[in-house]
Amino acid sequence: GDDGPRGGGSGGGYRGRDEDSFTRGDSKDPEKKDGDEEERPRVTYVPEALPEDEESIFAHYEKGINFKKYDDIIVDTFEEAALCESLRKNVSKTGYVNPTPVQKYGIPIISAGRDLMACAQTGSGKTAAFLLPILQQLMADGVAASSFSELQEPEAIIVAPTRELINQIYLEARKFAFGTCVRPVVVYGGVATGHQIRDVLKGCNVLCGTPGRLLDVIGRGKIGCSKLRYLVMDEADRMLDMGFEPDMRRLVASPGMPTKENRQTLMFSATFPEDIQRLAAEFLKKDYLFLAVGVVGGACSDVEQKLVQVTKFSKREKLLDVLKTTGTERTMVFVATKRQADFIATYLCQENVLTTSIHGDREQREREQALADFRSGRRPVLVATSVAARGLDIPDVQHVVNFDLPDNIDEYVHRIGRTGRCGNTGRALSFYDPEADSQLARFLVTILSKVKQLEN
Repeated sequence: GDDGPRGGGSGGGYRGRDEDSFTRGDSKDPEKKDGDEEERPRVTYVPEALPEDEESIFAHYEKGINFKKYDDIIVDTFEEAALCESLRKNVSKTGYVNPTPVQKYGIPIISAGRDLMACAQTGSGKTAAFLLPILQQLMADGVAASSFSELQEPEAIIVAPTRELINQIYLEARKFAFGTCVRPVVVYGGVATGHQIRDVLKGCNVLCGTPGRLLDVIGRGKIGCSKLRYLVMDEADRMLDMGFEPDMRRLVASPGMPTKENRQTLMFSATFPEDIQRLAAEFLKKDYLFLAVGVVGGACSDVEQKLVQVTKFSKREKLLDVLKTTGTERTMVFVATKRQADFIATYLCQENVLTTSIHGDREQREREQALADFRSGRRPVLVATSVAARGLDIPDVQHVVNFDLPDNIDEYVHRIGRTGRCGNTGRALSFYDPEADSQLARFLVTILSKVKQLEN
């Protein structure tokens, strides 16, 4: 659920669908009643200001031993990507040396002005693939944002389904735009709306946001869409599923929003089921390009996958046994419901396993603290619902455990993609309960066989 009415203050604006409410089983959670959102106190949380020094902005983690595998595909390099000097310097400071395949193909496609539907494995560098050509074009053409304008008209809007993911994209945009004329801004639920609007009014060229808060800010008359050139949907399969499709249709119908023929629309995801591909085509020009890097919807081969048969009532003890052997390795444990995330985290803490949890019902400050504790290693185990499964790029996650398998194979691919990123190797262990998970069996066999990990 959201952390209260968006903004909570006066002023109109559309209150969009909560970006974190679509996790398996949550609709049956008796703690979630209709009207709960309206009864909560208004949001006043303001996140801690981000550091402005260069060293903090460009902090990054090392590439893994398998990063060279990406060089099997001989295409463009960053030097050939026609980036201006400021962008080239920022790319270098970020630690990028060689483009990944989705970057090598995606950058020239976007630079050529084509609409794109791109499917690439998790951890393959999709964010830079769309940010770099957009920033390059904005810098080449000049930008018009003014900190004196009460109506900001960004040239690019980037949408993602969860607060954590959109904030991550914003931090990448901030790195690449460092020292340039382009100003990225982020808006998402769970933070005081007034605080975010004040940031928007300082100038906004690239607006990153979750659907509900974006529509809210546009509805309040603080954001205009008439100068929009780029619309990006990250994790586009989820952006167009039954949860977010109405919000996305409302966004493209916003006052002043250019038609699809007069803007460039880019969609990125690790999975693109055929029904979502058909729906996505409604948002794209007729001559859009479909870019598939690796197997569409396939798991990353750098992740060693293992399934063990565990009955429902044996899972807790099995999880504890597993975590006792992993020591201080960063491990993400995925469960089906928000209530279960807290229950399992509490159980593990009682068993002296340093654990935290993240899900849609936690306050924004609690979610940020949980991620900070996990990233730093203070609490090396993170129990999560699917809110954390999509797109989060956390350094050195060595192990993913599916305590509960998801309802569909695409969600499985996204979950195990939290490890094995940027060429690092990782392990994914899934508890398979024949009574609950039989519908996934043949899909799991297909995924494992494609990466040659199916045991006889």
